[in-house]
Amino acid sequence: MNTPYPTVQLKNAWRSSHPWIFQKIVQKPATRLRPGEIVDAFDIDGQFIGRGFYNGHSRIALRILETNPDIAMDAAWFERRIGDAVALRRQVLKLDEVSNAWRVVHAEGDGLSGLVVDRYDDLLVVEFFSAGMWRHREWIYEALRVHFPGARIYSFAEDHVQKQESFDYRPVYSGGGSPEPAVITEHGVRFRADPAGAHKTGFFADQRENREWFSRQVAGKRVLDLCCNTGGFAVYAAARGAAEVTGIDIDEDVIEIAKGNARLNNVRPKFVQADIFPWLRDAAARGEQYDAVVLDPAKMTRDRDQVITALKKYLDMNKLALGVVRPGGLLATFSCTGLVAEDQFLDMLRRAAFYAGRTVQVLKVSGAGPDHPFLAHVPESRYLKAVFCRVLD
Repeated sequence: MNTPYPTVQLKNAWRSSHPWIFQKIVQKPATRLRPGEIVDAFDIDGQFIGRGFYNGHSRIALRILETNPDIAMDAAWFERRIGDAVALRRQVLKLDEVSNAWRVVHAEGDGLSGLVVDRYDDLLVVEFFSAGMWRHREWIYEALRVHFPGARIYSFAEDHVQKQESFDYRPVYSGGGSPEPAVITEHGVRFRADPAGAHKTGFFADQRENREWFSRQVAGKRVLDLCCNTGGFAVYAAARGAAEVTGIDIDEDVIEIAKGNARLNNVRPKFVQADIFPWLRDAAARGEQYDAVVLDPAKMTRDRDQVITALKKYLDMNKLALGVVRPGGLLATFSCTGLVAEDQFLDMLRRAAFYAGRTVQVLKVSGAGPDHPFLAHVPESRYLKAVFCRVLD
C-alpha cells in the first residue's frame, strides 16, 4: 500500500479495535520519528491497522485514530471529528438547554485519543494528554473556532503527561496572559470556572447530573460535603433548600472559590479548611449526625501498582463518613480513579459499611454525565463511579 505517511510495523498480528498499541509490540521505525507524528500502522503480515499518532518515548506507542486508509488525517479530519462530538452534545443530548458548561471532546470516547476539551460559556479549555494532539494543536483550535465562533481558548498539559509523552508546553491563552474566569450555569445554579486558578480544567462538569439528583433529595436536610473542592454539591444543596450545609476541603484556595460560588447563588453554606480524617473523627466523637453526606475525593493514583493502596484509602474515608450519617440518611460516595473498577469500588463500600457497623442500601449507581461518553471497547474512558445509598441503621 502506498502511503504519504511514515509507516510503523508491529511485531505480531493485531486482532483488536482498541486505539492503544503499546511499545513492547511495535518495531522500531526505520527512520526517526518525532513524538506525535502521524503514521500508518501495519501488523507483521503487512495488514493495514490504522492511521494515528506514533510516539517512541511513550508506553502507548501508537494511538489509532482512523481505520480507513483512504481518509487523510488533516485539518478537515479534525474539523469533522470535533464537529461530530459537538453535534452529539447539542443535537442529541441538547445540553445547551441545561447548561453552558459541558465537555466538548472526551478523548477516546469521541475518537480523539489524547484530547479533552471543556466548554465554560465563551471559554474553551483544551487539555493535551498526548504529544500527537499537542503537535497538531493549531488544527484543533481551527476546528473549535468553526463550532464556537469568537470563543476564548486556554490550553495546557499536566507535567506528568509532558514527561510521559516527551513534549514541553506551558499554558497558553488566546487572549494573552491568564484567562478571566467564566460564569457558568447548570440546572439554574451558577459557578465561576477558573482554569488558571483551580484544579483540572476549571470545573467538574462530569458531576452535573449527580449534583442535580443529590440536591433534589436534601430540601430541609442537614448536609455535609466532604472534599468539597469548589463547592459543587454544597452550593447545589443550599440552592435547593437544604437547612444547613457544611463543606470540608484541605485546600484553602478551593475553599475561597467555593465561597465565591456560594455568593453567586446568594446562599450561605459553611466552608471549613480541614483534613477530613481528623475532622470526621472529631465530629463522630461529638455525636454529630447529618441527613446527607457527600464524599468526592480527588484521584487517588495513576499507578496500577497502587490500586490496592488507593482502595484502602477509600475504605478508611468511607468508614469515617458512614459514622456521621444519621439512620435513614443518604450517603453519596464517588471515585474518579479510573484504575479502580466499579465492582472494586462497590466491594470497598460493602467492607466500609461492615467495619462501620452500618447497613447500606444502594439506591443508584452512576458515573459521569452523557457528555463524557465511552466506547464499549475502550473502558478506560469510564473513570467516574458514583454510588448513592441510604444508611438504614
